[in-house]
Amino acid sequence: MVSDASPRKWSMRAWLDRTTETWSPPTPRDLAGPLRYLYWLTKSQARRVCLGAFLGTSWMVGLTIPPWVLSRAVDQGLVHRDTSALIGWALLLLAIGVLNALLGISRHRTMTKIRMDASFRSVRATVWHTSRLGASLARRVSAGEVVTVGMSDVQIVAQALTVTGPGVGAAVAYVVIAVVLFTISPLLAVMVLIGVPLLAVAVGPFLQRIERTGGTYRVHQGQLTTRLVDVLGGLRVLNGLGGKKLVAERYEQQSQALVGHGYRAAGPTSWVGALSTGLPALFLAAVVWLSARMAASGAITIGDVVAVYGYVAVLVLPVVFFIEAGGQIARARVAGRRIIGLLNLPVAHRPSDPLPIPAGCGPLADPVSGVTVRPGLLTALVAARPADAITVIEHLGRLEPSPHTTAGAAPRGAVGCGEGSSWGGVPLAVTDRGELRRRLVVADNDAELFAGSVRDIVAGRLKPDDHRIHTALRGAVAEDIVEALPAGLDTQLAAGGSDLSGGQRQRIRLARAVYASPDVLLAIDPTSAVDANTEAAMIDRLRAARHGTTTVVTTTSPIVLDRADEVIVLLDGQVSSVGTHADLLHSDTHYRDLVSRAQDDQ
Repeated sequence: MVSDASPRKWSMRAWLDRTTETWSPPTPRDLAGPLRYLYWLTKSQARRVCLGAFLGTSWMVGLTIPPWVLSRAVDQGLVHRDTSALIGWALLLLAIGVLNALLGISRHRTMTKIRMDASFRSVRATVWHTSRLGASLARRVSAGEVVTVGMSDVQIVAQALTVTGPGVGAAVAYVVIAVVLFTISPLLAVMVLIGVPLLAVAVGPFLQRIERTGGTYRVHQGQLTTRLVDVLGGLRVLNGLGGKKLVAERYEQQSQALVGHGYRAAGPTSWVGALSTGLPALFLAAVVWLSARMAASGAITIGDVVAVYGYVAVLVLPVVFFIEAGGQIARARVAGRRIIGLLNLPVAHRPSDPLPIPAGCGPLADPVSGVTVRPGLLTALVAARPADAITVIEHLGRLEPSPHTTAGAAPRGAVGCGEGSSWGGVPLAVTDRGELRRRLVVADNDAELFAGSVRDIVAGRLKPDDHRIHTALRGAVAEDIVEALPAGLDTQLAAGGSDLSGGQRQRIRLARAVYASPDVLLAIDPTSAVDANTEAAMIDRLRAARHGTTTVVTTTSPIVLDRADEVIVLLDGQVSSVGTHADLLHSDTHYRDLVSRAQDDQ
């Protein structure tokens, strides 16, 4: 029997808690305001929310039954000295108490899942949208703002969904208690019906202050987090330049200013917390005092006094939930504005009917600069101002749309129209972004290295294959790094690769790009942090590993330029000459001077 009952119990719990696991991003209508966003989180798990509301209501209404049972035990058992009646009512009280305990456990469990689901949905929506923004994210919102949204705001918004369970139960219990009190004394019922709304109104001004001061605090919190992220990222440089003390003093000043804003935000919050406890206690005392006077005058029985005390004591919970829910929603509106502000950042236009990217490895063309990258070659992009070369990479990699591409992008039939960067004559603006990201990789020298094993870091979003990983590491001259690590590919690296040197991080990043094996690799200064011997080995092995595919590197290093199949020289952001390193040294004085300066710097 036990083996048969257990599966049924488990399947019943699973059925009650079952909710749709499909996920879809919020629509623009869902992001119209913080309350609309809360509604989206609610309707996304409607079945679970309904279950939470049912359990919350059942638990809250169930708390109103013991006072009635206790009053019957007093009037029929104690007053009339009927032992059997007293035992019967006592057993019923025990049974109801056990049932309420089980309902309370189920309610808490369900509400915890509702809050967790809401939190994860917000995180998923944030990650989904930031991935759509791509490289433009860093130019539009600070790292500290994103961190604060992910660590603080999503939790505050999720906490507000408590109102869907105990909040609904509190409203129902309030009505039930008012109706029951009418059967005892209309005067007591009127007192409850008027008193509870007055308690809720009393905290209204504090809720408005929470929203105002909380918004100011949240802005300064994001700014301070941004400064902290920047300081941690450049700590070694600051320490080397002797600027650590100055930055620490500025951070301390900003931190103290944030403390002041925190005190101003915490003031009304603490008042709401105090009133949520104090006002219901005063209200309870007033109702009990009135009921005691009515019992003394014979208007109600002693059992009724006990019942009234129990009802009002239970009523404290709905009042507390009303007040706390108001505070949670006020804070959620502040946090929700920050979340939807991030989710409303516009992304680059995506065509409804994208064109396929032509087979092969190019050619790639950027009409703004006049750069044309021929397929299957190792091409070096050189400029006196490195930013000019990086701009071309951003255009070719569709990280920053070319100025020629309008906000609406090219139309469906715009093949070869010349608007924006193109691949094999097809404008990148009308291609599928997912396919483009699979076949074209931009290897930024400052690309993030997430914490994890060397294996997972090099594999990136692809499935790890140890043989391919070792091949990619060798192609980036990074095999010696792994050999020196205590657990090889299983060695855990810190976030940002902070336990590696600058040159080691650069080679690991290049290995990750090689492992992706794209048709086109656009690498920004992939050898700038290594010595000349390592640089020569890196470019030779990269050329061999990428044979037959297109590779573009930005550089001013003579070592890399000498090994490139083709060198494209930029002057004021425009192509000035194209050729091999040897030919350009003889024919282009600007290029010769540029390489000479780079060689002197080395």
